[in-house]
Amino acid sequence: MTLDGPDSGAGTHVPAPPSSRLTAYIIAVCVLGYAGVLTMLVATPWTHAVHAGAVWPTVFLVVAAITGEVKPIRLLHGAGDARTLSTSAPFVLALVPVAGVVVAVLTQVAASLLDDAVHRRDPRKSIFNTAQYAVSVLVAAVVYAALSGTALLGAPDPAHPAHIPSLLAAGLCMIGTNWVLVAGVISLSSGLPIGRVLREDLRDFLLMNMVLLCVGGVAADVAADGVAALVLLGAPVVAAHMFAAAAARHAHDATHDSLTGLRNRGQLYYELDRALEARGAVVAKGPGLVLLDLDHFKDFNDTLGHPVGDEILRQVAARLVDVAPESASVHRLGGDEFAVAVHGSVVEARQVAADLLAALDKPLRIDGLELLVRASAGVAAAPVHGDDSEALMKNADIALYHAKLERDRISTFSPEFDINTVERLRLLADLRGALDSGQLHLVYQPQVALAEGRVVGVEALIRWRHPERGLVRADEFIPLAENSGLIFPLTAFVLEESLAQVARWRAAGHDFRIAVNLSARHLSDQGLPQQVALVLARHGVPASSLVLEVTETAILSDPARADLVLRALRHLGVSIAIDDYGTGNASLSYLKRLEIDELKIDRSFVSNIGADHHDLIIVRSTIALALELDLRVVAEGIEDAATVDELRGLGEVIGQGYHLGMPVVAAELDAYLAAVAPARADAGGPGEGA
Repeated sequence: MTLDGPDSGAGTHVPAPPSSRLTAYIIAVCVLGYAGVLTMLVATPWTHAVHAGAVWPTVFLVVAAITGEVKPIRLLHGAGDARTLSTSAPFVLALVPVAGVVVAVLTQVAASLLDDAVHRRDPRKSIFNTAQYAVSVLVAAVVYAALSGTALLGAPDPAHPAHIPSLLAAGLCMIGTNWVLVAGVISLSSGLPIGRVLREDLRDFLLMNMVLLCVGGVAADVAADGVAALVLLGAPVVAAHMFAAAAARHAHDATHDSLTGLRNRGQLYYELDRALEARGAVVAKGPGLVLLDLDHFKDFNDTLGHPVGDEILRQVAARLVDVAPESASVHRLGGDEFAVAVHGSVVEARQVAADLLAALDKPLRIDGLELLVRASAGVAAAPVHGDDSEALMKNADIALYHAKLERDRISTFSPEFDINTVERLRLLADLRGALDSGQLHLVYQPQVALAEGRVVGVEALIRWRHPERGLVRADEFIPLAENSGLIFPLTAFVLEESLAQVARWRAAGHDFRIAVNLSARHLSDQGLPQQVALVLARHGVPASSLVLEVTETAILSDPARADLVLRALRHLGVSIAIDDYGTGNASLSYLKRLEIDELKIDRSFVSNIGADHHDLIIVRSTIALALELDLRVVAEGIEDAATVDELRGLGEVIGQGYHLGMPVVAAELDAYLAAVAPARADAGGPGEGA
């Protein structure tokens, strides 16, 4: 048993830097081991070190010991760690009576150093491994000499059948010493009681070591018969390798995710429980838990296919493992959700979350495509957010939900999230039912050409009248829909209802545009243009009558795919409007790159142009820029006549706001249109048409 490094997807419990107790322990073992080797080298009578008749058996045992160390049996530890069991022990044990303790120790030292070099272990671990192996073999030699009555450093005395019990007892002491020395490092570094560490390894190692020690006893007994007899002992060792490898594969499959190779949900609970037990009296050191969920992963699967989605998950898993601390363990919980158990406080867990998300900033390259994958993270840590694994999982999941809802990317659990989450989950369940029960309806807010005072368009806005809650604000349920996937049937409802209403208005002689809002998720849906085309055709409405509004942030969340979808929509003849213009980033860059038709200046600038000169300058400059680019301009948030007068002097501006018309149901808008049309005709002005 060696002090090894972490496997893929999970870390060891050794923190950095090590504690002073751990450092002192490692130094003590190293001093004891190397001092023992040096003493043995000085005190050994080298002329009698190898029995003349046992040269070839000695060579065989040395080669077998080194091979067994470099090619160990791989077992799976209870926590899902890949652990190794060296098969060098029986051959090193046989060397004690066959070739003497000096050859046995030097063989074990050489085997350990070669194994560490092959597996590129940290030199500090290699130094400790060599020392603890030396101590273990020296203990075995002392026990064998004491029980068998042979000289410790004299000429080799081939084992007799009567010496086999003494040799087996020495072997038990050898593996026991090795077991305890390594368990001491794990205990001091992880905080687990040493009894717990020993119990965990007992199940995996005891039976296999007993079999190997019996092989060692037989090897020592038959060595005098020559190499041929020793070769026959290879069969049980090979069989042990095969059976252990098969068991390790089955155990690995049961505890790891088959797609990414990461540990699964069950191993996450094991890791958290183990860390919580190790924490003991340390009240502010975790463990912490980071849950990650990929944003809009369904869109990748639906658009590019599941093989690409699987490759995305594999590459994301690899990046998470690369940036996670050595002491952390990375897990895939299913779908596009990952978890990282952090051996540290909430501050450290949040830093790990930031590092994990930063690892996804660089696009993934898959089949010639560059895909930008984003994620959100929820953080919880013991003891402030729970004292057991179930509580940590629940609260980290609530924090993740909050991060998704508020688009914070990283959210640390807070008690008020729990109350809000339960309430929102109930609202989400009710929204699913509202889509089928007629609780949703549309209202329409007029858009007026300010220079002429005529209606040239309307914006369709969805409303939800809950049977118990009454009117539910759109800013309460639209984010829920966006994060749950309900935004797609919700938008389908809006398109269907609004275009059906446009068809009725056109039949009544009212020809104006209707604007419908799209979310960021729609701009990743390459099936949207076909969906829009089908609804337009079904209601006999020309594409020029439909305006689809998108926000700056929605475009910038995935610019490449948004560009493809928007171009396809404009190819149908649909107009594209940038909603809330001025509140996002990189506006000028996408105005240059994207083909759009309309800018909607955000109400935060428009509503105060009469009192704030800076707002007036921004609005005036934006209108001039848009008109020079041959774009329509819609100014939102017009609340009084003075704002209308101010905007009217800035060019051909379309206005929208409570002063020009409240959002109303279709019947009320019909009455309004019927009232204003005769008045316009009497005045000799144009009607409502665009």
